[in-house]
Amino acid sequence: MLLVLTLAAMLGGPRSDSTRVAIRAGRMIDVEHGIVLTDRTILIRGDRIEAVLGPDQPAPAGVAVIDLSHSTVLPGLVDLHSHLIGDIQSASPTAPLERSAAEDVLLGVANARKTLEAGFTTVRDVGTYRGLLDVTLKRSIERGEVIGPRMAVAGAYITKPCGGGEVVGAPTKRPIPAEFRMGVVRTPAEVRTRVRYLLEHGADFIKVIATGAVLTVGTEPGTIEVPEASIRAAVEEAARHGTYVTAHAHGAEGIKAALRAGVRSIEHGSLIDDEGIALLKAKGAWLVADIYNGDYISDVGRRDHWPAEILRKNDEKVRHDADPGHPVGDDRGRPPHALGGPDRVAGARPIRGPDRGRREPPGRYRDAGEGLVRDEGWRGGQDEQSMMVDLRS
Repeated sequence: MLLVLTLAAMLGGPRSDSTRVAIRAGRMIDVEHGIVLTDRTILIRGDRIEAVLGPDQPAPAGVAVIDLSHSTVLPGLVDLHSHLIGDIQSASPTAPLERSAAEDVLLGVANARKTLEAGFTTVRDVGTYRGLLDVTLKRSIERGEVIGPRMAVAGAYITKPCGGGEVVGAPTKRPIPAEFRMGVVRTPAEVRTRVRYLLEHGADFIKVIATGAVLTVGTEPGTIEVPEASIRAAVEEAARHGTYVTAHAHGAEGIKAALRAGVRSIEHGSLIDDEGIALLKAKGAWLVADIYNGDYISDVGRRDHWPAEILRKNDEKVRHDADPGHPVGDDRGRPPHALGGPDRVAGARPIRGPDRGRREPPGRYRDAGEGLVRDEGWRGGQDEQSMMVDLRS
């Protein structure tokens, strides 16, 4: 069995810049050249790789050595669509209301550790129903109190009332606590106010629920929920704070509206059309698509008797994704976190050169342009650290 270990998991958290450690790797995956090197020593100072020494280059005297000579070492992986807070694998649309904030945070702590131990050292966490708990988790990781990946967080969902980012289905007499409605908006002015609030309270970027959602009862993935003018207001306000907006968008018209408004990336893009693909390329935006998410909902949702509406919407999305003319990717947000099961295997393939995981669009989209669709929104030519900088810039 191949044992794959990440440096962050082995080193166990932040280290001072003066700390030097050498990792003796029996095999090291070279993502620059798409090859596996043997007998390498990785020299680390603080939280940065200082050098990779060859077989005939011993570690400097006095440096602590971690012996992984019987293991394979690879760079930390980056997941651009995660939801670490709480447990959203449930048949009940009101499940988030059935747990306390403390339970949600503790589940986030467990999910963060599982994610890091699976090799993901950076995640872009794209929203939580109970606002700003992702900020709490991120800060705990940064202080070294909790073991987990570096996080860029959205804080909450910018969504219309009863839209794809709201908890719906509760009895009419049961009030929804304010912490679940931090991003609920009706007008561009309200969008600006909510965006400022989230960014001033620790969010790194903004997530807009531009269309309906598969997992939100009463919404349709193909329907625009937040209009283009409101998305543009979010983009403009985020830019004033030095950051960006990503849009949850399944339907073709919602995707195009979000792209015209200036979002940096599209989450899901399940029903994208030719015009949307062309606009995605023209705007230089990223597509963070999904593949195993649909399989998970189909299998587990039917097994656990999820609402028929959710299963119907998912089936429609999966049929569209299965069309050989449509590109797909791998969404690691909804299925169980980082357990080494199929959710961590879907879309994977052997190293094949310095593209770092690019998936070329199949069929007629293959000629749409270099860099159009990449797994998890990954852009070739960037290492993990520069990707994190890009997420925050």
